[in-house]
Amino acid sequence: MTDAPAFRYEPIALSSESTVVAEFAQDASAAAAYQSEAELEQSLIDVLRSQAYEFLSIGDEAQLVANLRTQLEALNGITFSDAEWGRFFSERIAGANDGIVSTASLVLGVAAAGADTNAILVAGIAGLVAGAMSMAAGEYVSVSSQSDTEGADLARERAELASQPDFERDELAQIYVKRGLEPKLAQKVADQLMAKDALGAHARDELGISEVTAARPVQAALTSAATFAIGAAMPLLMVIVAPPSATVPIVSLASLAFLALLGAVGARAGGADVTTATLRVTFWGAMAMALTAGIGALVGTAV
Repeated sequence: MTDAPAFRYEPIALSSESTVVAEFAQDASAAAAYQSEAELEQSLIDVLRSQAYEFLSIGDEAQLVANLRTQLEALNGITFSDAEWGRFFSERIAGANDGIVSTASLVLGVAAAGADTNAILVAGIAGLVAGAMSMAAGEYVSVSSQSDTEGADLARERAELASQPDFERDELAQIYVKRGLEPKLAQKVADQLMAKDALGAHARDELGISEVTAARPVQAALTSAATFAIGAAMPLLMVIVAPPSATVPIVSLASLAFLALLGAVGARAGGADVTTATLRVTFWGAMAMALTAGIGALVGTAV
């Protein structure tokens, strides 16, 4: 006959009117010996795995970005093409980091040169506008090229549908077979979709082009500019609220905090190690800001 586990009680919330107590049975198998940091980490991983969490071994930024793509696709029930993912990542995720790093570095460089608050703000605002316009122009050109390519693909597909419809129908059916449909059912699906909208069916399932994923140069440019501007506004706000004598440390610390927050959010969304991702983005941000501030100090001393 086994002894019943001995329950323990620990208070977790106390007030003058009530007390909340936790009841638990102590794990008799807990190791009494000292555990190293690696052992503690492995124990935590094992506990999380037992609760149905998935462990991913992510060692570099490329793997982190790839996993972020996978998790977003699974969460939203969509599949990005490589071009779509590159556009989405640059527009919606990377732009804010660029805005923080570039504007904070510019502000710190000017501040380290001995400029007053007004001059720092003018330089920072100029950097925000220039950076946002540069991001918008680059995105517009890139997505316009993609839009031209999509237009050419659609024109070629339209011509092929007119000249060889039977071949295109079989091609569409084979796509559905590869996705798991039985050949007869795939042929019926292809027949019905082509009867309704042949070009739309081929554009969506053969070329990966739809109304949702189609390249939109103006929208991409505006989104890229907006995310950069939002990121750039953060260090500028610190310039406004910080006393002149403390501009450099306050802008530095606040910008690193903003970068750490974005890095943590991105890592959490991608299922990666939050600490590693946060340290990576803050380290390189700190390097950029330190280098620019150092150059500003040297130039200011020389002048």
